[in-house]
Amino acid sequence: MKILTVLTYYRPHTSGLTIYVERLAKSLVKLGHEVTVLTSQYDSSLPREEIQEGVRTIRAPVLFRVSKGVIMPTFGWLAWKLVSSHDVVHLHLPQFDAAGVALRGRILKKPTLITYHCDLLLPKSFFNRVINAVVYSMNYLAGMLADRIGAYTDDFAAHSPFLQRFKEKVRVILPPVIMPSAAPDVIKEYISTTNPKGNSPVIGMATRFATEKGVEILINALPIVMEAFPQVMVLYAGQYQGVMGESAYYQKLLPSIQYYQAKGQWDFLGVLKPEEMTLFYNCLDVLVVPSLNSTETFGLVQIEAMLQGTPTIASNLPGVRVPPRLTGMGEVVPIGDASALAEAIIKIVSQPEKYQGSQEEIQNTFDPLVNAAAYETIYKELRGDLS
Repeated sequence: MKILTVLTYYRPHTSGLTIYVERLAKSLVKLGHEVTVLTSQYDSSLPREEIQEGVRTIRAPVLFRVSKGVIMPTFGWLAWKLVSSHDVVHLHLPQFDAAGVALRGRILKKPTLITYHCDLLLPKSFFNRVINAVVYSMNYLAGMLADRIGAYTDDFAAHSPFLQRFKEKVRVILPPVIMPSAAPDVIKEYISTTNPKGNSPVIGMATRFATEKGVEILINALPIVMEAFPQVMVLYAGQYQGVMGESAYYQKLLPSIQYYQAKGQWDFLGVLKPEEMTLFYNCLDVLVVPSLNSTETFGLVQIEAMLQGTPTIASNLPGVRVPPRLTGMGEVVPIGDASALAEAIIKIVSQPEKYQGSQEEIQNTFDPLVNAAAYETIYKELRGDLS
């Protein structure tokens, strides 16, 4: 089967969405399908076309940007060409261009599936409200035109205004998660290099430095945590400088972060490779996901951490609260509550034995091939290939 996958940003851009799509694409190739990804050439140094691990990527040049969106004059022509030559169209929302691609799928009679990753909620301003409204309208039109819509969890599907409009089309498929293994001596060396003073406990965050991620909630929780654990350490993995649309947010929080950096209790690690993420999670006593709104719908990093035996703390957001509750490896705290986050950190660090789960069971549940096989079944259903 020839599958066309369409999304605004793809690898090497790093986000939960791009990682999800990359894992799905590679797994579909392993299942014997041809996968083409149509996306933006958000960085002019990226090739217009390439093949990696069997996945063909085609990037449309970007003329200019509107907030986090991109304007691509040749995108429409590429979409017509690729939709017509593929068997199935798989869109990943939120995406401004999704409605146009879904319309092409309808006109050309190509089964069209959406995976709805999250709501788009840009920082508050009149301009961003307009963008939110426009993108939501395009997403809604795409939902109208699509044949099926995939959601991460029943929890998020039940609370998402978008997904509630298309209940009859929604199918829940848990996201794909996989982590490389690491030898004990390599882990030990990484820990000694990353935390040379042996600060303890070690709290982790793994995400882009963005407004909706709630970095300030962790910052505000630290003084309370330090009352119990004065030598606490924060390790932050992910892009923290030059994040599109987030420079003001970064500058706002930087003085507080620099205070802890000066004390040797906060370190930015930057964007890590998958094998480095394995080592990172092994450094931690707990990973926190203090996200503030429904742009976060699950938090793949939670499962990644749990596969290394590291518990997590999640905001009480639909979908985001699922990993700790599903596995028993963590706590859920009220959204934006720094005191509750601090208490949960102290509780987990003080009683780690209560937050141990089955890594094998988690791995089997979130195996990328299981995720891809579920989508494969939907593709076949839409094409009438199921016997």
